[in-house]
Amino acid sequence: MANEVGTEREAFGLAPTATGQRTVAARFVDRPVVWRLLSIILFALIWEIAGRVPVSFAFPTFSATAVAFAEMMVSGELPKAYLSTLQPLILGIVLSTVLGVGLGILCGLWRPGEFMAIPIFIVLQAAPVAAFIPLVTFVYGIGIAAKTLAVMLLALPVIVLNSYKAVRNVNASLLDMCRSFLGSQRQAIMKIMLPDASPVIFAGLRLGVAAGFVGVVLAELLITPTGIGDLITFHRSRADYAEMYATIASIIALSTVTLIALQWAELRFLRPEKRSAAR
Repeated sequence: MANEVGTEREAFGLAPTATGQRTVAARFVDRPVVWRLLSIILFALIWEIAGRVPVSFAFPTFSATAVAFAEMMVSGELPKAYLSTLQPLILGIVLSTVLGVGLGILCGLWRPGEFMAIPIFIVLQAAPVAAFIPLVTFVYGIGIAAKTLAVMLLALPVIVLNSYKAVRNVNASLLDMCRSFLGSQRQAIMKIMLPDASPVIFAGLRLGVAAGFVGVVLAELLITPTGIGDLITFHRSRADYAEMYATIASIIALSTVTLIALQWAELRFLRPEKRSAAR
């Protein structure tokens, strides 16, 4: 049976050659980027077919959406919208990162802080944040402060809870080793706990960034139609469905690229042992 499997792998060029070197086909198949590109191509093909069936008169084809995206980029309509959208998004994510990581680490190290703060963030994470946005508008108006707060309402609980869990679940054997070598509390925190918790904290940061994109779109749709939210609302009202889908796809693509960049940074600086497996 093993010989038959080996013969099949050799037939497809997946088995090592006599010199121990892998064939071009095997290296091609084992590259994750190849499968990601194939999945994108397959998705675009399914989208094109669904648009031509059509699934709905309001569902454009992939090619029409791509053309609309190119036209909006050339005209400057889409870049101008992003200049407005990225301001509360970046500000909210930066504030959420600084406050969230700090509060999460504090709650993980200080038991009274855990009892007082963590239940609040658990409730915020479980609550329907869209219901709070009208209240935010009533208190802070319709400016950039309200949109920044909407981003933080979604991003901050995720970052705080992941940072808290990362600190609370540090490898106990490492702390015992630090104590056995007469390490101080400060050394245990700086040299053991934070380095061991940093991958989980960074994973929480990626989840918080994803939630921040959701928050800024909700803010621009529910608070005041500006930026990307304005484009979505405007083209929907005019039944320009290709432009509307192009706008929605652009924000999804931007969030995906941002998360991929953060994942690369995590593998590059925090998890070098997993770098080769991700290639």
